[in-house]
Amino acid sequence: MENLSSNGCRFRKISRHPCPPNLEFDPMLNDNLEQWPHLNELVDCYKAVWVKDDLKYGHYEAIPPLSFQSQVFEGPDTDIETELQLSSARHSRTEDVSDEDIPSTSGRVSFTSRGKILNVHLGESPLPAYEPAFDWENERSMIFGQRIPEPYPTQCCSRLKISVKILSLSFQAGLIEPFYGTICLYNKERKERLSEDFYFRALPTEENDVNLSLNRKGIFSLDTPSVSICLLIQLEKPVTEDGGVSQSVYSRKEPVHLTDREKQRLQIWSRIMPYREPFAWTILPLFENNVSTTGVGSPSSPLAPSLSGFASQDSGLEPSARNGFDSKQTQYTCGDSVIVEISNLNKVKENYTEESLEDPKRKVHKSIKGVLRLEVERLHPTDTSNDSISENGSGNGPVESRVHFAETKNQNISFNGLLTNNSRCSLVNGKAASRNVPASGSHSFLSSDDFHAFDFREMTRSEPYSQLLHCLYLYPLSVNLCRKRNMFIRVELRKDTIDISRQPLEAMYSHEPGVTLQKWAHTQVSVGSRLACYHDEIKICLPALLTPQHHILFTFFHVDLQTKLEAPKPVIIGYSALPLSTHVQLQSDIYLPIMRELVPHYLQDGGKERLDYLEDGKNIFRLRLKMCSSLYPINERIRDFFLEYDRNNLRTSAPWGSELLEAINSLKNVDSTALLQFLQPILNMLLHLIGDGVETLQVAAFRAMVNILTRVQQESSDGSERNRFLVNYVDFAFDDFGGRQTPVYNGLSTVWGSLARSKAKGYRVGPVYDDVLAMAWFFLELIVKSMSLEQNRLFHHNLPSGEDIQPLQLKESAFRCIMQLYDCLLTEVHERCKKGLSLAKRLNSSLAFFCYDLLSVIEPRQVFELVSLYMDKFSGACQSFLHDCKLTFLQIVCDHDLFVEMPGRDPSDRNYLVSMLIQELFLTWDHEDLLLRAKAARMLVVLMCKHEFDSRYQKQEEKLYIAQRYFPLIGQILDDLPVLYNLSAVEKREVLITVLQILRNLDDDSLIKAWQQSIARTRLFFKLLEECLGLFEHRKPVDSMLLGCSSRSPDGEAPISPKYSDRLSPAINMYLSEASRQEVRGTSESNYLWNRVSPQLSSPGQPYSLREALAQAQSSKIGGSARALRESLHPILRQKLELWEENLSATVSLQVLEMTEKFSLAAASHSITTDYGKLDCITSIFMGLFSRNQPLAFWQVFFAVFNKVFNLHGATLMARENDRFLKQVAFHLLRLAVFRNDSIRKMAVIGLQILVRSSFYHFTHMSRLKVMLTITLSELMSDVQVTQMKPDGFLEESGEAQRLRKSLEEMADEGKSAAMLKACGLPTDVLESLPENSADKRWSWSEVKHLSNCLLQAVDAGLEHALLASTLTVDRYAASESFYRLAVAYTCVPDLHIMWLLHLCDAHQEMQSWAEASQCAVAVAGVILQALVGRNDAVWNKEHVAALCKICPIVSNTVTNEASAAEVEGYGASKLTVDSAVKYLQLGNKLFSQSELYHFCASILELIIPVYKSRRSFGQLAKCHTSLASIYESILEQESSPIPFVDATYYRVGFYGDKFGKLDGKEYVYREARHIRLGDIMEKLSHIYESRMDGNHTLHIIPDSRQVIADELQPGVCYLQITAVDPVMEDEDLGSRRERIFSLSTGGVRARVFHRFLFDTPFTKNGKTQGGLEDQWKRRTVLETEDSFPALVNRLLVVKSESLEFSPVENAIGMIETRTAALRNELEEPRSSEGDQLPRLQSLQRILQGSVAVQVNSGVLSVCTAFLSGEPATRLRSQELQQLIAALLEFMAVCKRAIRVHFRLIGDEDQDFHTQLVNGFQSLTAELSHYIPAILSEL
Repeated sequence: MENLSSNGCRFRKISRHPCPPNLEFDPMLNDNLEQWPHLNELVDCYKAVWVKDDLKYGHYEAIPPLSFQSQVFEGPDTDIETELQLSSARHSRTEDVSDEDIPSTSGRVSFTSRGKILNVHLGESPLPAYEPAFDWENERSMIFGQRIPEPYPTQCCSRLKISVKILSLSFQAGLIEPFYGTICLYNKERKERLSEDFYFRALPTEENDVNLSLNRKGIFSLDTPSVSICLLIQLEKPVTEDGGVSQSVYSRKEPVHLTDREKQRLQIWSRIMPYREPFAWTILPLFENNVSTTGVGSPSSPLAPSLSGFASQDSGLEPSARNGFDSKQTQYTCGDSVIVEISNLNKVKENYTEESLEDPKRKVHKSIKGVLRLEVERLHPTDTSNDSISENGSGNGPVESRVHFAETKNQNISFNGLLTNNSRCSLVNGKAASRNVPASGSHSFLSSDDFHAFDFREMTRSEPYSQLLHCLYLYPLSVNLCRKRNMFIRVELRKDTIDISRQPLEAMYSHEPGVTLQKWAHTQVSVGSRLACYHDEIKICLPALLTPQHHILFTFFHVDLQTKLEAPKPVIIGYSALPLSTHVQLQSDIYLPIMRELVPHYLQDGGKERLDYLEDGKNIFRLRLKMCSSLYPINERIRDFFLEYDRNNLRTSAPWGSELLEAINSLKNVDSTALLQFLQPILNMLLHLIGDGVETLQVAAFRAMVNILTRVQQESSDGSERNRFLVNYVDFAFDDFGGRQTPVYNGLSTVWGSLARSKAKGYRVGPVYDDVLAMAWFFLELIVKSMSLEQNRLFHHNLPSGEDIQPLQLKESAFRCIMQLYDCLLTEVHERCKKGLSLAKRLNSSLAFFCYDLLSVIEPRQVFELVSLYMDKFSGACQSFLHDCKLTFLQIVCDHDLFVEMPGRDPSDRNYLVSMLIQELFLTWDHEDLLLRAKAARMLVVLMCKHEFDSRYQKQEEKLYIAQRYFPLIGQILDDLPVLYNLSAVEKREVLITVLQILRNLDDDSLIKAWQQSIARTRLFFKLLEECLGLFEHRKPVDSMLLGCSSRSPDGEAPISPKYSDRLSPAINMYLSEASRQEVRGTSESNYLWNRVSPQLSSPGQPYSLREALAQAQSSKIGGSARALRESLHPILRQKLELWEENLSATVSLQVLEMTEKFSLAAASHSITTDYGKLDCITSIFMGLFSRNQPLAFWQVFFAVFNKVFNLHGATLMARENDRFLKQVAFHLLRLAVFRNDSIRKMAVIGLQILVRSSFYHFTHMSRLKVMLTITLSELMSDVQVTQMKPDGFLEESGEAQRLRKSLEEMADEGKSAAMLKACGLPTDVLESLPENSADKRWSWSEVKHLSNCLLQAVDAGLEHALLASTLTVDRYAASESFYRLAVAYTCVPDLHIMWLLHLCDAHQEMQSWAEASQCAVAVAGVILQALVGRNDAVWNKEHVAALCKICPIVSNTVTNEASAAEVEGYGASKLTVDSAVKYLQLGNKLFSQSELYHFCASILELIIPVYKSRRSFGQLAKCHTSLASIYESILEQESSPIPFVDATYYRVGFYGDKFGKLDGKEYVYREARHIRLGDIMEKLSHIYESRMDGNHTLHIIPDSRQVIADELQPGVCYLQITAVDPVMEDEDLGSRRERIFSLSTGGVRARVFHRFLFDTPFTKNGKTQGGLEDQWKRRTVLETEDSFPALVNRLLVVKSESLEFSPVENAIGMIETRTAALRNELEEPRSSEGDQLPRLQSLQRILQGSVAVQVNSGVLSVCTAFLSGEPATRLRSQELQQLIAALLEFMAVCKRAIRVHFRLIGDEDQDFHTQLVNGFQSLTAELSHYIPAILSEL
């Protein structure tokens, strides 16, 4: 076969299989064919090479498909990347897997990868992932009316081929003489030969073994296997010598041993005897196992068990015996062939004929004691493509392959596994055929010497003859004589009867290979029989033109079989002659008489009178003929047409053409079989008449041609629109024969156009016109091929190397004729489309293919005129049927290879077709017909796939050119975006994947021009990209409808296919549906949709077909779930599907990111039109990318682009206008920082650092970024699960929280930063490098560390709050503390700070902790107050802030602009108003009033009054002053109360034990309501913490306030130490030895704010628990808390603890001094008013009663007894003794003074009480005088 020449020749010349050497023509006629034009046409038709147009069915050179990589889509709790790495490492250690065993991850057959990603792109193209299984041929086949190329005519019939090879022949008596044999296919039922004979011979050797000197194979063809088909094997040997060794030696039962003399006699006789006699026969059934017929044993079929594709081929040589008779047949399997040993050879008896082989009435033939070994093999045509067929072929028939079995159709019988309906099954493991089949798949294993037996059924099939055949098979059957003779027949072909001595023609085929044609042929010798029967086949080559004189002459000889000195000489008995012209067509037996002698002119009537006949002239000679000729038609009408055609061409008849018209018209009456057999030459002759004939002949020939084509289409239709015989004629056979004939396109278009115009004018043209329209495809393709042949002939010889052939310049008249014809046909399409006729759609497709073909032939602008004419007639939005035709037309035309390369109609219009396509597609997307929308979208994707996957368009400039052609489509979409939004999701994906592909290959200049038009258009452009992100996002499969209509069907008539994927192309659903139907096999075949399915994946529960999958889904009630449908796929297919979807999402995201990067670069140079104030195009894309699930590969690329964009536009992106964007970015970066995958987490840390860097260099501070991160962290903490349950039922910190903390720590880790930057593909100095417009280095790791700590504080606060979730209702203290920590953590965000403060306020109010709740309200007001003062928009100033700070210490005294930094969308100081501040101040005032802390209320009201003054709200001012007066009265009442006011009680609580967690070892001061006593708080805390104890821990309360030593505590016990403490005033002397009575120390109005507390603990130094006053020491412990009470929480941590020790005497002195001070304070207290100048009587009475009453004298007396009597007094130092005596004297003096004052104050009712006081004082004085004698004088 010739390939396309390098000079651009478009035609491929394909040589037919060469004619066998025995099919040569008569040499005398070879040079005289010109006088017989029809014969010349016939010879040319069969001998000329096929001419195939390689451009007709398109040209597509697929690139090696991209091998997709697994995309890792990580979630917060997944680390697939690490798992894959570990699995890969483990797999590589355990086994070494070859590439062949790994399933392909590509939809198309993958051999090599396309290579690495180009540097110019961030990722691979999204189109291959969207269309991973793109099949150009399949997509084109979906077009209505698509032309399907037919295989070469030799491959049209995939017939079964049987090869037979003789291995050996052996006899029991030995092989002494040569044996000869024939094999043919035979039908036992019909008793008919099916093929010609295959000859073989077996010659004896010295080793007494067979020597197959003719070692070749016989190849036999079968149409349909049948049990009646068998191999008829006949043996012959040299004629037996009279008196010599008889044939009986081969059939005796007992062993026969020939003597050497007998052997020598046989050998000599066989050498001198040239004639042979029949010896034996046998029948070998091919398609049955065991068949036994009466009288004859039939051997078993060699093909049934042995060549089955499902039988084991490794069984070795196991014999299969047959029961019945003595004879046996044994089979051996070897490879895919069968070795058959035939031992049931039947001896030929007298009168034996083929018709009586198994006649039950005949006597059973004796068996020959011998074995014939055959190798029988089944062959199948290779499944190679059309272009790979061998040019030379084989000697006598088509080349066949032994790799696969034949495919049979319409079988109604079973062949025991030999041939099944699924005939493509190969041998198990593919090993059996490897013995003889070369790896290349070529046909070299078939020798050119192999004999291809001609199948006689070739002549009776209803199909065109494809090769030149002109021979005659002659079978002499019998001669019936009156006496016995040893007779044989000589056969010869004679030209005439004039000279009987002339030598016959050399026309006889020899049985020997390689021998030229012989003059004679001889039959076997019928020995000693009156009825001589013959079994010979004589093959005769006929002359090209048979004349009445051509005849066959038979000469009958008798030969003497006795041994003489010389070879026997035959004696002529008689002659017989058979005229060929009268008998060659006969199919029945022919009977002839035998002449005694020959005379000249013996066939003429005059000569016959002189002839003498044997047996009285009876017809005693019977013979049979089989004529096989493709030159000589049997049908008389065809012969008449040929004859008249010759006369017309030779101008020998007058008037010319009249008889030819009759002959042409009579062709319509020819029977279909004969018409099909001579279809190609008849069409050639009719076309010749149309091209060169007169108008009458043209019309007649055209009408006859229409009739013939219609009959062929109807009578031999195989269901397709284009009959394969006609397709083969157009594609291969039709040729202008090198320009010898006039091109037919002119005449054909003229005749057809005339008929079409007549129809258009309203003339009656008859029903033939509908037939013309139905067969329009044939005529249009003929016209195009005729033009292309002329184009090729004119230009390809002078074409420079590498250049394309020039277009054919049609003459104006020719183009006008074609234009008129085209217009008429368009009118027919338009009119018939309105009626909805299918003929209109077929004609529409034919016209489209006509334009498609013309694009490669004539000037493209002329084609565009045709296309323009079409579009004008179908302009606008038509009705659905018309619009569908228009789309089909565009589908076909735009599928042309040169579609994007050709210029438009005008030089300025680069491509008319593309612009027209874009316009029509967009128009269709707005059509009301949903099917048309889907079809239009699908068209676009298929076109783009063809460009992208074609190896011719892989250069960057070619891709750019294509992208520029389609780029206007994007502009069209942007101009009318609602059209896109009205499409379904599937159609949107089809359109948008094309948009992405166009953008990918487009140059930057074109993009910039598109972005320069307007801001709104630029926004719409990026809106498209956002739509891409949403439609192609990778999500887990969701339930959807199980079945959906595929958009691949142009008419919606395609079968509904399962919907496996919503994201991928609709073609994938069809692909997976087909793949799921295929049986999963371990071997790889080219027809399968996947390769090498692993057997480990097979399981009984896994359905392997779609039907099984749907049945299983329905049975389990999951049929409506798309997810269930996916699960029903084979694991390999499901893996592919997921892989494709993952890669599609990844590539789309990367492509959108690439566009964004280009846009940012263009925006940096201000060369485009966009909103430079916000850069909303960039921000919207970034938010879309962040908010969707992205693979690891995307993140690895993203942050480099992220850094580049922020370097270029950081100031804009971080401005207040982009707060929402910045907040979203911060949120998603923190979200990624929680991921378990370490790579993504570290990349998120880099992203945070990039934000920090931008904040440094564009704002010089991080206030706003801190606010952003804090806000987003707050939102993230609500989404992330920060806790997890431990096995013991308690909560612990989750992995997400740990990873978030780790990420925030790494953000400020300078040491790890360089490594993370490098891993992210960024320079290691990118953070600290100076931007272009900056001169100062502003990056500060310390500030980053501070930011990190602030964020960590928020994380810890949120985590602590979450951990306490289960105990918040029980442990109110922990709850309030948790709210407090959250409020502190979010201080930088006023909204969040206030929110948590209000939560805390509510919690305190539930606990009735009014003071703490009021502090929260005041803190909220303080936040608002600071914000208002900071922005100078309120009546307050810094002094007011300072005053508020005195009330609530948490309020900072410094006013900053932090509030302005917190101005973020949804958050910020804009919500903080004066009214809100007044609201919370009033709330604080209310709560302070409830807690009776009136001095705070006064301060708060003093802050509210300026507001009302500024607003001149006098009513509110009046209320405030009234409230203020009431507050001051309350304060005065508290101070004048005889019982000192106590607002709260305080307790120190120490925690000891590991179950307390963070509280272990810490001390807190609790503030409780004033009615809470020590027992109450003990009970409350016991209830709280007992619930936390488990079975291994118990709770114990330490009852005293001694120091706790941790080593002395018991393990497993948790301790609480609770001690009442007193608050300490700021000016209080904590070192005084006096006993501290707090109620006595509070005089005057004081702010009750405490941060120090104390408690006294008595102890002894002698080891006793308690002792007397002389041994009792006292330890005073002073505690300092981290903050002051009242605080925002109920408890404060003790941060400092100090202790003082007092000796016993100091304790005694302090006790006395304390009582003295109490009395003195009471006496010296100022009077409250002028009218009441006396101290309060009740208070004085209480103190005096405790000092001098008799019942309590033990206090002072005990001191004197302990220290002033006896030994203790001697132990005191003199100074201590003096201090003690002075204290006692002072105490008694103050008591005396108090008694006097009491006397003045009392009335008559208190005289008795006063008397008791006096008596007590006197008694006490008397007692003390014993120890201090001077006391009497002092008092």
